[in-house]
Amino acid sequence: MSTLNKKIKVVSLDLDNTLWDVEATIIVAEKNMCLWMQDKVPRALAIYKSDATADIRSRVVADNPTQIHDLTFLRKEVLFQVIKASGVASAQARIFAKDAFAVFFKGRNNVVFFPGALEMLELLSHRYTVFSLTNGNADVEQVGIANFLDGAVSSADVGASKPSREMFEAVIKKAGVNADQCIHVGDHLTDDIEGANNAGMHTIWVNMTKYTSANNDSKANIEVTSLTALPKALEAYQLSL
Repeated sequence: MSTLNKKIKVVSLDLDNTLWDVEATIIVAEKNMCLWMQDKVPRALAIYKSDATADIRSRVVADNPTQIHDLTFLRKEVLFQVIKASGVASAQARIFAKDAFAVFFKGRNNVVFFPGALEMLELLSHRYTVFSLTNGNADVEQVGIANFLDGAVSSADVGASKPSREMFEAVIKKAGVNADQCIHVGDHLTDDIEGANNAGMHTIWVNMTKYTSANNDSKANIEVTSLTALPKALEAYQLSL
């Protein structure tokens, strides 16, 4: 293969904990949803906050094996089962579950970006084909980054989750390039780095916590400790290929 063909043309980006703190986002989203439930379905909220929800979630997963990678479906279905268990009729429980999820999802997409995230996305969008690649269910339109992306791939779309090769191969196929013309950016050494390495992609580990890994099997081609540093690090890596 020529040197030209080895140049990176496509960047795939993890979202949660790479561009924003997903745990902090979910905490606020859950709080908002619970406030809504307290007002609309207080008996269901009592169940939701109890140990019963874990059993309900396990049953939902067991009953829907083909949709276990679709986090939106799973959350809606758990909410439906919880609300129905509180004594609400099925048809109305579906409506309440949909409305409760809408409150959650609005908060789930109200993210606070890590420093440099939007500037990085803008720079990359001018130089590369950029895809988001996530196991989560963030909506890139609602989050406000769709204008930087050429496409978005989620585990719900693929029917698998990172580190599965299927996830990375979905981006490769959509972009119409070879694996070694792609680089994946993510924070998780297994889901992102090991998964992309196994798919034949180049990798950038976003290590903002400056974590030291003893696992040499998940070695990234590039490691950055801030999103601000990522574009220059990628350009330097390009020159080395």
